[in-house]
Parts: sequence; C-alpha cells; structure tokens
Amino acid sequence: MSSVPSLLSRTSARFRLRRGVRSGHDRWNTWDPPKAEVLGVARTLTSATRVLDVMHLLRHEDGIEKYYTVNPGSAFADGLDAYLAGLGVQVLSWKEATRRSFDLAVSCSVHPTMRRLDAPLMVLPHGAGYNRLVTESTGDTFSPAGLSRRELMWRGKVVPEAIGVSHQAQIDRLAETCPEAVPYALAVGDWCFQRITASMKHRDRYRARLGAVGGRRLVVIHSTWSRHSLLGRHPELPLRLMTSLPVDEFAVAAVFHPNVWARHSRPGVLERLGAAMDAGLMIIPPEEGWRAAVVASDWVVGDHGSTTFYSAAADRVTLLAATGLDELDPRSPAAAFGQGAPRLDPDGDVYAQLLAAARGHDPAGLRPVVDRQLASVDTSGEVTRARMYAFLARRGVVVPDVAPLPLPVPAPEPVRRTAATAYDVTGAHDARGTVDLQRRPLVAGHHTEALGFYAVTTEENHPHWPDAAEVLARTAADAEVAALDWVAEAAVRYENLNVLVARLDESRCLVRLRGGRLLEARTERSWGARQSPLDPILLGSAVNLWLTDADRAKDLTDGLTLRTGQWRIEVAFTEQGGPGSRP
Repeated sequence: MSSVPSLLSRTSARFRLRRGVRSGHDRWNTWDPPKAEVLGVARTLTSATRVLDVMHLLRHEDGIEKYYTVNPGSAFADGLDAYLAGLGVQVLSWKEATRRSFDLAVSCSVHPTMRRLDAPLMVLPHGAGYNRLVTESTGDTFSPAGLSRRELMWRGKVVPEAIGVSHQAQIDRLAETCPEAVPYALAVGDWCFQRITASMKHRDRYRARLGAVGGRRLVVIHSTWSRHSLLGRHPELPLRLMTSLPVDEFAVAAVFHPNVWARHSRPGVLERLGAAMDAGLMIIPPEEGWRAAVVASDWVVGDHGSTTFYSAAADRVTLLAATGLDELDPRSPAAAFGQGAPRLDPDGDVYAQLLAAARGHDPAGLRPVVDRQLASVDTSGEVTRARMYAFLARRGVVVPDVAPLPLPVPAPEPVRRTAATAYDVTGAHDARGTVDLQRRPLVAGHHTEALGFYAVTTEENHPHWPDAAEVLARTAADAEVAALDWVAEAAVRYENLNVLVARLDESRCLVRLRGGRLLEARTERSWGARQSPLDPILLGSAVNLWLTDADRAKDLTDGLTLRTGQWRIEVAFTEQGGPGSRP
C-alpha cells in the first residue's frame, strides 16, 4: 500500500481536533501549540515550488502551523500529490482542505474553485509577473493569466483578499482587466529573484556542479512550454548546440518548464533529448536547480519564459531562439523583452553567435525592460511576509523584528550521461609548441561531414568511427590489460591510428605514436597551483595535430602547451629508454 494515503489519514485525524481545543497531552509537547494555521495551495508543479518557497517566510517559532493541498483540475498536475508528500510536509486532500478553516491560504496561482476554501486567500505570481495570454483560464484574449476577471471573481465578488504583484505596473494593468480587484493588490516584488541575487556568492560552487571548470564557460538553454517555446519552435536546437560548441570551451545545461515534464513525462523528456545528452547535455530537473543554473551561467539561450527573463535580469548574456509574442500580453514587459532582446539564429553558426553576443553584451541594454517587471528586489521577502503576517495578527502572531534572510538556492543536481566517446577535432600547432584545438562531440545519425579528424575512446561503439579515427584513447587507469600491452595490441588492430593514449593516473598518460615510439606524458604544475588532470583523448588529439604539422620545429620531449579557448595546460614528455630508442 502506498505511504501517501496513510500520511493523509494521519493528517486528517489531527484536523478532527477543533481549533483551540487541547488534546489532553500538552505535557508531551516540546513547543507551545500553534497560534495560527496556514494552507499552501498548489495547482501545478511550477506553482508548488513557488508556494513552498514563499511559505518559508512563515516561521514555525512564531506560532504558525503549515499545511499543503493540491487544487485539482490542472492539465499539469500529474504527480503533484506524490511530490508534496515526498517532501515530508503536511499534506491534505482538497476535500479535507475545503472542510477546514485556516487563518490564511497562500497560492502562487489562482482559480475560481479556490473560493471553496474557508480562509482569506493570498495569491502571488508563479513566474516573473503576469504575462501570458491563456484563454482557457481567462476566457478572453486580452487579460494575462492571473489578472483576469474570470479567475479573480465569483458572482460579483473578488475571491482573493490579497493579490501580490512584482511591480506597480501590473496593478495598473489589473485596473483595466479587473478593476474590482485593484484594492486587494499590492506590489511585493519577487522573493524568488531576491534569493537568486543573494546566491551570487555561491556561483563557483554551482559552476563546479555543472562542469564549468578548467576554463569552460556555461551555456544554459531555457525553454518554457507550448508550441511557441524554444523546444516547440526548435526541438533540435539542444543537439545542435552540443555538436557545434567545442566541448573543452563550453558546458551546456538545459532548463525546461515543469509543464513540459508534466505533459510529456520524465521518460519522454529524457528520451527526446537522448542524443543531446549523449553529446554531454545536462538537464536540470523541474523541481529545483534552475535558479542555481541562472547564477552559474555565462550565456543563456532561451525564450519568453520567466527563467530566461530572470537570467537577463541577472545580467547574463542572453539570446532568444523564440519570442512567444503570439501568446504574450502585448503590453507586458515579457513582450517588450521578446522584441528587444538579442536573437539567436538556430540555423546559423551558433558558436560564432555566442562569441559575438559576449563581445557586444551590455548589461544595461535590457535594464529598462527588467525594471518594468521586477521591483523591490532587495525587500521582497520583508514586504511579502508583512502582508502574510497581517492576516495572522488576530491570532496573536507578531511580525518578526528582522527581515527574512534569503538563503542561497540549492546547488543543481543535473541529469547527465557519461562523457562523449567520439569527437571531430580541429586545430593548429605553432613553432613554439602550442597546440590550439577544438573537440566537437560526434552523435550517430547527426554527423554528415568531418571538420577535421576523428578521436575516439575505447568506449565508443559506433561500427565505423574507430576504424576511421586517427586517435584512440583508453580512459580507464585501472584496466585489466597493462597500458604497454594495450597500446601494442591496439596498434595492430587499428592500422589507421596515428596516436594511441592510455591513462596511467589523473595526471599521466602513456602515448604511442605511429611507428612504435613510446612516451610518458604528464601535466606540469606551477608553484602554488594544483596538479591539472590530463584528459587522454585531449592529449592524443593535441599530439596528432603536432604530428600532422610539417613545420614543427620542436620535438615532443621539449613539451607541448595545450590550449582550448581560455584554458591552457603544460604537458611534459619523457621517452621510454631515452632518445636513442626512437624507432
């Protein structure tokens, strides 16, 4: 039997106690009984994660007991009950929630059925303001979702008693779409974005989790839901980015709106993105991690979704692959963002476009649009909490003396596969022993013409690429067959190879050249710096570029400098038996 029903039954039993009536076992309590009870209302995963965030502004030590429920009926509610129950919070069924009274109900979405709650209702946006036209919810073609008469009123009465907006301009918009609701509206800023800005000092930690180390910079793909989104317009763009960007210069992660996951299922999302994941794409789960990705990113390739907007607000280099203008309120800041933000041509040279965007990036360029959407950024938590506590004052709950401290957002836990096992390599070697190289992952069925030469690892299972490769690398250090024996056997098996590399440990590799010459390679460590790891296939690719340069003036034993974008590493070589043993 599932644990969820038992959890609900225990919670239901607690609620059979009338408020204010003690059970007779107060001596068992560690803390005083709660003074007030607050219900968090979720309708979709997006609104659930946001309401959980906002509910943290309510402190248990102030005498507040918190419960959660799911307002049913959304097309994107699959798995929501299980998600909440898995967090260990107190969950009530909708039926139970509507039978009880609460001192406050908080929701980051609004629906007419929430009128059934016996509690003053406070609604907040579940994204960066109110921007999207969703006629199924609003019943008209001019009201943004969340600010429509159909959602906010029932039989001539405004349902919420507090409507939080992120900017005063949204109250002005509300005056046009539902003027009766204006007296209940309050500009509270955006607590979610306040936490993002407060997490900037943790950028290095987040970047390490997403592989943006060793000179690699981070590109984050952001897609909202619907056919107007980045994924809807350009479903192949994640794969195109993965196969176009040099793997040693860029790490790439993807953030998809929770509605994408709810509508198409977790297996469906991961299977559709499988080829891109094989090339190294990391996917951020829908529950958490996207805020850390905003903090960690260097570039953002996105659309009209809130996560792209937040990234631009955080001054990240932003390019739009879709604007969503067909489904946005034309008077919203999101529409102005879609019209004014730089564009990415998915069919063009995406590598060149990213570099050009970084060179031309002006953080002030989108600031007027951002400032029309996000206000009170530094005080949102304080303003939001004060409004929530005002509902609880009659129960003796007092607003804390200190403003809420925005905790850093959790570090990302991306879904990823093993590193790519085949690369198309280009580059050049100069007379001073510096090798500039770029490796782009090969993906079966999506590669038509080689840019340079192929370098593969022993894990590659493509039927033809190992036979066409010029470099073969074994990445396992603790292999069954000794390194010397393996390179000798592989040289016989693959006659086309110029370079064979076997890892010896994190910073050393055995290298065998065509003709039988053997060398040991190791990274050089500068004083005060850590010993850099040595990637066998990167090393083999650099050596192959050195071999194919007819003008090389130095021998490998003089050392090489490997350079990929902004990162460089010094590699020293020792020949087996000394120079006299060279074949």
